[in-house]
Amino acid sequence: MLRAHDRELTVMKTGSRVDLGLLVIRIGLGATMFAHGSQKLFGWFGGHGVKGTAAGMEHMGYRPPRISAVAAGLGEAGGGALLGLGLATPLGGAAVAATMASAAAVHAPAGFFATEGGMEYQVGLAIAGAALAISGPGRYSLDESLDQRLNRPWMVVAALAGVSVIAAAIQADRQKRLADTAAAEQPSAVGDLD
Repeated sequence: MLRAHDRELTVMKTGSRVDLGLLVIRIGLGATMFAHGSQKLFGWFGGHGVKGTAAGMEHMGYRPPRISAVAAGLGEAGGGALLGLGLATPLGGAAVAATMASAAAVHAPAGFFATEGGMEYQVGLAIAGAALAISGPGRYSLDESLDQRLNRPWMVVAALAGVSVIAAAIQADRQKRLADTAAAEQPSAVGDLD
């Protein structure tokens, strides 16, 4: 049997490993998302900036395209920065999850696997963002140094629920626009008879 002191050391070592793992995931995901969003917002890292991203958003069925480009860039870059810092982790994780869920919806018609242009990559990032929102940032974070004031359990529920509702509304609007566009491009039955 472990003595009390040995149990404390075991818990402390396990906690340290978990906290280090969360730090690595937060920094890796945060940096990835920050860079991706910076492509959209500023044209950094070979990106197209807001103007080019807006053109892509319009093609994908998002309206208004410029606001959609800025929102996507802020969700990615802002959410990534918050995760990397471990600050307001529920909001950062939820922003990444919602933005990547929306991106996954764009890739869904190609199936799951990224090799076919599918949504595999976006789904993985969305899951990681949601998991960090739920788990919290760990000890090595700004949330920890602020006594978890921006990382309360109710904030996790509010952030994930809020962004889920917003993302679902955006995707429903996008799907309606795509369906309307497809219907407008279909030849009419009268035209087929001529």
